[in-house]
Amino acid sequence: MTRRTLAEACREVLLAAEPRDKIKAARAAARAWRRGALDHGFDVAMPEAPARPARPELLAPSAMPKRGRGGSERGRIAMLHALAHIEFAAIDLAFDMVGRFGGLFPRDFCDDWIAVGADEAMHFALLDRRLNALGACYGALPAHAGLWEAAEATAHDPLARLAVVPMVLEARGLDVTPPTIARFEAAGDAPSAAILGRIYRDEIRHVSAGTKWFGWACESRRIAPVSEWQRLVALHFRGSLKPPFNASARHQAGLSRDYYAGLAAEGYV
Repeated sequence: MTRRTLAEACREVLLAAEPRDKIKAARAAARAWRRGALDHGFDVAMPEAPARPARPELLAPSAMPKRGRGGSERGRIAMLHALAHIEFAAIDLAFDMVGRFGGLFPRDFCDDWIAVGADEAMHFALLDRRLNALGACYGALPAHAGLWEAAEATAHDPLARLAVVPMVLEARGLDVTPPTIARFEAAGDAPSAAILGRIYRDEIRHVSAGTKWFGWACESRRIAPVSEWQRLVALHFRGSLKPPFNASARHQAGLSRDYYAGLAAEGYV
């Protein structure tokens, strides 16, 4: 009997639309990979876009309602919902990273990004559970539709994907999460603050995986990582790099100021 491949398991995660099904598929894929039940094979293509549930309603970023700063319970629910939506998309980004590019890297690459995908599934589950405790749920509010754009723009190039997704988008989480935690703590919402603290610590490791494999790929191609990262971000990232930067957390993840300070100085702010 032919064993399932890692790519098949990743594709199943991407094609699971409902949150419960996607989390189940992500956890099953991670367990199967860790125990050696999946072949290190890339025999199926990843979908152009992941399946999505009927809710939340997806709006253009410019059409999203203002969330406030998280002082009121309504504002905290809106913030948690937005973060849950990011983590839900991050599950697909991690498994697409493996299924689309895993065959181009050493096996350890798959180990790292499967672990990232499992973390993202856990993060979403924690946030959704917290929303439920506050009388809400994922899907109760609209969410922005732009999270998959970075994947679409970098589907052809693993270096571009690594440069933009972990080293820009997830790195941005390192900048904004500590003040968000402080706002939840100031509002007396210790359970939500604790969840965000867990996510923050994990995201440092995720950004580290991005910088590690970006550096490996640049070294294998004999190109300078900092200048190549800046070139790829300018080419493929449609947003901006906005200070203040959490230089300590970024440095801990291997993302030194050499990478982002140059682009910030050139107007990507």
